Amino acid sequence: MDRPVRIALDAMGGDFGPSVVAPAAAAFLNRQPNAVFLMFGDQKQIEPYLTANPILAAATTIRHTDFAIGMADKPSKALRAGRRTSSMWMAIEAVKKGEADCAVSAGNTGVLMAMSKVCLGTMAQVDRPALAAIWPTLRGRSIVLDVGATIGANAQRFVDLAIMGSAMARSLFSLERPTVGLLNVGVEVIEGAEEIKAASHLLQDLDSPTLKYRGFVKGDDIGKGTVDVVVTEGFTGNIALKTAEGTQKQIAALLREGRGHSLIAKLGFIIARNAFLEFKARMTPRESSGALLLGLDGVVFKSHGGASADVFSGAIGIAHDIARHGLLEEIRDRMSESWEEHAVALEGGGQASVATVISADGVTDSKFTPI
Repeated sequence: MDRPVRIALDAMGGDFGPSVVAPAAAAFLNRQPNAVFLMFGDQKQIEPYLTANPILAAATTIRHTDFAIGMADKPSKALRAGRRTSSMWMAIEAVKKGEADCAVSAGNTGVLMAMSKVCLGTMAQVDRPALAAIWPTLRGRSIVLDVGATIGANAQRFVDLAIMGSAMARSLFSLERPTVGLLNVGVEVIEGAEEIKAASHLLQDLDSPTLKYRGFVKGDDIGKGTVDVVVTEGFTGNIALKTAEGTQKQIAALLREGRGHSLIAKLGFIIARNAFLEFKARMTPRESSGALLLGLDGVVFKSHGGASADVFSGAIGIAHDIARHGLLEEIRDRMSESWEEHAVALEGGGQASVATVISADGVTDSKFTPI
């Protein structure tokens, strides 16, 4: 993309609204001066931040609305009340109208998912989008999905997530054949719920050139980076995400507490300061600042509800890069290739596995978990 990337921001989303969104946009401009913002929200709350930062003001157009989605609002109610009028909807709609190349919000996850699906629609062959997180690991980065969009999954849903996640990994990480693992309580073939075991059989039969199925992975394999793509359903994925975030905060708190216990501890911290800063950077990289709503016919990125300006700035950066490099189109092409391979594999003898999928428990719809 030769022209500047146009980024739609839900200025009222999240726990802190413009007090985080505006400084995050300013921080991103320091790294990417050519970006252009459409900021949706209460003009009176947004304008003081632009007045204090002429560079941000020059790059930003405010679209006023009085209506903001609450963090506790139910998707069905929010859709009725906030459709076409809320800052969240208007940011998403800017992508649909072609006024923006991507949208970023820290608002209510369930509402964002529902509004995005209604407004943008999904890619071909995608029934329900997934929240796909970029996870820091010992090997670098992995894709983990679903981390909170839909609770529960049948075997076919797990296969669909594997195809979507591998397409994203191929595009973002330049991998020819990403490795994929199903998150499970153990690695033995007899372990886990029936839906997961049925999905494992399907993925084994797939034999796709676009992904390499490695079998089951356990919770500790996520941080190790054992595979490039970790597949799970939204309930388990969100728990894993929140557990990792809580562990990171716990470690940081213990380090802060420990360095103040004695003079020797303080001196030790000063000596090892660079190592601690490197540790912090690796545990909280900008690349893990939220999750992509993968499977939509447009780029929408969800940042954490309690995100700081630095974290939200990282979310802006990911959405910007996906739009600038045309990764949505590439992901769409990769997914199409993978589904064609999947169909060929089924025609070649996977019908027994399909019967297992049909008999598996269904998905509990319209349930969302915040990130």
